[in-house]
Amino acid sequence: MAILAWVVFGLIVGLIARALLPGPQPMGLVMTTVLGVVGSLLGGFVGSLLSGYPVTSMHGAGWIGSVVGAIVVLVLVGAAGRRGNVVP
Repeated sequence: MAILAWVVFGLIVGLIARALLPGPQPMGLVMTTVLGVVGSLLGGFVGSLLSGYPVTSMHGAGWIGSVVGAIVVLVLVGAAGRRGNVVP
């Protein structure tokens, strides 16, 4: 049941991150979910380092950190994709 909660949470966070970041992000629902889960882990890890709270605790700052983490991951994936498409 916990894995299903992570998947749903990742999908929601990924959709919010994609909505907040302007520009095209050509990815489907599976990649959006992966983006949200990875961003949530990144945001939760950095948030726990800064606040001292455990990563697994649920609070409002965790949602914000998850969305910010997903935006950072989305920007990094977008930058890596643009770098590979450059023709000399």
